Amino acid sequence: MAKIAFLFSGQGAQHPGMAKDLYEQNASVRALFDRAEQLRSGTLAQMFEGDAETLRATENTQPCLYLADFAPAAVLAEAGVRPAGVAGFSLGELPALAFAGAIDPAEGFSLTVRRGELMGQATRKRKSSMVAVIKLDNETVERLCAEFDEVYPVNYNSAGNLSVAGEESQLAAFSERVKQAGGRALPLKVAGGFHSPFMDNAAKQFADVLQKTNFASPRLPVYANYDASPYAGPVADTLSRQMNHPVRWEQTILRMAADGFDTFVETGVGNVLAKLVTRILPDAKVYTAETAEDCAKVADEVGSHV
Repeated sequence: MAKIAFLFSGQGAQHPGMAKDLYEQNASVRALFDRAEQLRSGTLAQMFEGDAETLRATENTQPCLYLADFAPAAVLAEAGVRPAGVAGFSLGELPALAFAGAIDPAEGFSLTVRRGELMGQATRKRKSSMVAVIKLDNETVERLCAEFDEVYPVNYNSAGNLSVAGEESQLAAFSERVKQAGGRALPLKVAGGFHSPFMDNAAKQFADVLQKTNFASPRLPVYANYDASPYAGPVADTLSRQMNHPVRWEQTILRMAADGFDTFVETGVGNVLAKLVTRILPDAKVYTAETAEDCAKVADEVGSHV
């Protein structure tokens, strides 16, 4: 019998029109999205009709992606595909927690709105960005980062794939050092240097918000970016550390495999996480569910192995 995990996408793959078909075809998705629109007017227009530049702004990206992540998971659950655990990449950890029952989905959306606002403010205070470094091992990338005052290894994605956050004026020189070392530095579609000290003040403010939020214990394991382990103890304590600390994604997937997970469904936008899982666990069954058609296919195929 398959042991299924849902993986909730992070920033970078957002695009106009995301989740529109799920909104149009599923009553529960439509109810959540309409409630979100009441809480943050203009969200659905940004999701369904906004241009790429509008969606790239952190304040817009995060609320829109929260909904686009949560919707396929809800549709799959209604179709009988029930995961035994979940994880989310960066922003994706919030819809993962909501799906696992740690917080009401509408309140999770409100938290995401505030998270996006705080991180957006941080990106305007300091000009920072991110690049994905490929074809080099982690130790080499860490050594190259150490040559610069404000360049940090942040997203440990898979072997030979480590994202770096840095002050914009230093990233060009860093990228040249990567090239000299035999690697490549690829710019990411994000607006700032996330999961790094650039987010320290935003993380502190968000921690204050989280401490005032009533979280329940998740009803299924939620694997945290911060330490690659299932949440244990107060949710706010673990979640508050996520914003300005590295995402330990490869370690998370390996931990999930050690815990028996062998089937992974990326819910949300794109297939970045699915590709990473395939690199980390070549023998795992991996699926993506973004559209209504995707969800139907996954429900048909995965459901037959449950």
